[in-house]
Amino acid sequence: MKKLLLTLLAIGCLLTAYPQGTVSFTNGDPLRGVNAPIYESDGVTGLSGQQFMAQLFAGPSANSLASIAMMGFSTGVTAGYFFGGTQTINTVGGGDTAWIQVDVWNTGSGASFPQAKASGLPDSWWQSSLFTVQTGNFLSGTGPTPPAALTGLGTSPLFLNSVPEPSTFALAGLAVVVMLQTRRRTLRGGH
Repeated sequence: MKKLLLTLLAIGCLLTAYPQGTVSFTNGDPLRGVNAPIYESDGVTGLSGQQFMAQLFAGPSANSLASIAMMGFSTGVTAGYFFGGTQTINTVGGGDTAWIQVDVWNTGSGASFPQAKASGLPDSWWQSSLFTVQTGNFLSGTGPTPPAALTGLGTSPLFLNSVPEPSTFALAGLAVVVMLQTRRRTLRGGH
């Protein structure tokens, strides 16, 4: 009876085990097609240390992303890169497609990405486009597959936001104000 009970318990555990998808949370894996260092807007200074954070969002669809991991940036010769290791996406099966987005921010501009972005300060934030990867699978029936590389980050340098440029409407509004002030002075001088 004990053997039967143990066997049923083991089968139950196997049936409830859900193979979860994995990704490699790094922007520096050139052998797998990811080499996207992130620089300040000067194009020279690589993000370095815990002042700069990278946050991984992932999910089964573009509308169901959840925070998976956060990581500070490396220092020294690997400044510009974050190395967050293998991360598990609980809502995506191993070998299935996951939607991914990466947010990066300067904690000096805000404690979170939304705060840093809202600050309006230069060198405060960067956000990847949404992209998909086929996740790795530790429990694959044909053998485990490695965590997916974040290939959607690409192989080119990325840059934090620069000083915001004034919009076309703001410039047009400023031109109208200057014209009205000039006209007003002209009319006063004519009386």
